[in-house]
Amino acid sequence: MKLNDKLIQAAKPKDAQYNLADGNGLTLVVKPNGTKLWWLRYRFAGKAKTLSLGQYPLISLKDALERAYEARKLLANDTDPSQVKKETAAAIKASAAPVQALETVEAISREWLEKFGNQWVDSHASKIVRRLERDLFPHFKNVGIASVTPASLLAVLRRVEARGALETAHRLHQNCGQIWRYAVSTGRAERDITSDLKGALPPAKETHLGAITEPAEIGKLLRNIDEYKGSAVVRLALQLAPLFFVRPGELRHAEWSEFADFDNDQPNRVWIIPEGKMKAKRKHVVPLSRQAIWFLAELKEITGAGKYLFPSPHSAARCLSDNAILSALRRMGYTSEEMTGHGFRAMASTNLEQLGYDVRLIELQLAHADQDQVRAAYKRETHLLRLDERSKMMQHWADYLDGLCTSGMVLPFKKAGK
Repeated sequence: MKLNDKLIQAAKPKDAQYNLADGNGLTLVVKPNGTKLWWLRYRFAGKAKTLSLGQYPLISLKDALERAYEARKLLANDTDPSQVKKETAAAIKASAAPVQALETVEAISREWLEKFGNQWVDSHASKIVRRLERDLFPHFKNVGIASVTPASLLAVLRRVEARGALETAHRLHQNCGQIWRYAVSTGRAERDITSDLKGALPPAKETHLGAITEPAEIGKLLRNIDEYKGSAVVRLALQLAPLFFVRPGELRHAEWSEFADFDNDQPNRVWIIPEGKMKAKRKHVVPLSRQAIWFLAELKEITGAGKYLFPSPHSAARCLSDNAILSALRRMGYTSEEMTGHGFRAMASTNLEQLGYDVRLIELQLAHADQDQVRAAYKRETHLLRLDERSKMMQHWADYLDGLCTSGMVLPFKKAGK
């Protein structure tokens, strides 16, 4: 029988301890002295175990149900909730020890972020900050980094895993490794304890962002985009996405000032993305095909007076949200497994390689320049590497897409000079 507050309050002590079961292992234990305790009975590794969830009424029925649910999520991920409770208690005990303010987990983490965060694009840095503030700092409040044990850190990672965010748990483990190594290098930790946790988390399932790569399906997608009946700004963003194949955030944050030569009727016009917007913190150049210039000309009549190519419909001071692109694809009938904003990169990469282009040239245009190429040029000139070849490749890619879109057929494709 399911418990309720009325039944719990009416439960009187007896000569012997007795139990009131709520189901799924949750039990209220009534002691002869009148004390009422919440227990969760469960099995782990074939053994019957009991987890104490607290005393009623300090822990209400609602609280007990929530704690039991969290424990069952741990069990579902092959984690013993009793062990997690023990490791969490150890971390709390460690936090009571006096520690220098600059030696806490949070202080060193923020110092590391300040020192290295300028190497990342803003959106990536923000994700790391949110991850640490949500999943690491609350569990090691005022705890010295040198006092954290592998077991207590694993308990934190297990909590993230238990809520179904296994990939986030792996990323947090990776970030902790960077933080602990920084602490070692600055003399505030003896070693990187995260190496002890290698293999402690189950491997994250490999996921691939939806991408259309078959030529016939690409043609169909392009025709659907051309016929899109929603916002003209969103349509143009989708029309330019396969021609630029930059990251979705780089596309959405594009500014008219980055197209300095757009109004000049000159060949080899480009979009120059400043290093602050790039994941690798290196300036990037996107050669503009004739088709891209046509779409940009149409777009400029709509948004050219503002800062962004693709402003938010709610405020010209902000760019279009990522959800706007995804929603348009969904309205056209494409699921997240079929196509995403990031999928235009895979579309170009896969097909350009099949069409005979040098993989290193494709990677360079994807802003994935290999380190040998980068070392071969001054850093300030990296964006100019093989620019003439990339310009020809981008124009031929645009022509090829045009052929797929207009004829609905897979057309023969020849590289420049062939």
